[in-house]
Amino acid sequence: MLRLVLSPRWIMWHLLTLGAMATCAWLAVWQWQRAGSAMGSALNVGYGLQWPLFALFFAGMWWRMLRMEIRQVTAGPDGVDAGLEPAAEVVPDAAEPVAVEPAPEPRPAATGPSPFGPRPASTRPVITDEDDPELAAYNRMLALLAARYPDD
Repeated sequence: MLRLVLSPRWIMWHLLTLGAMATCAWLAVWQWQRAGSAMGSALNVGYGLQWPLFALFFAGMWWRMLRMEIRQVTAGPDGVDAGLEPAAEVVPDAAEPVAVEPAPEPRPAATGPSPFGPRPASTRPVITDEDDPELAAYNRMLALLAARYPDD
């Protein structure tokens, strides 16, 4: 763990976090001094209370990122914590034959609508009455109305 904490990447994170926390502390002191001056107001007091909370946020995020990195480093190649014993492997009896299923055939790529909506240069799919029963009912209703009220 010490090797991780002293790596160049993490030294940069330590310095960045300490710099952010020192900046928040300086801004809190400045806001408190501003609140005590003739031009100060309750707004400056509020900011003076907020800046230490921002510093605590930076410290909390630094701690969280460090713990996540340590967990990732201590985990084995399969993502399981190296300190835990792996689960016992189940081996079937040699007397029982094991059925082997054939591998499924690869499916073609989906040609349906994109989850991001239509692309500007693409053509829109044509939806027919057979594809959508609601559309078919709507078209029948429009045909009845057109037959009932012809144009003059």
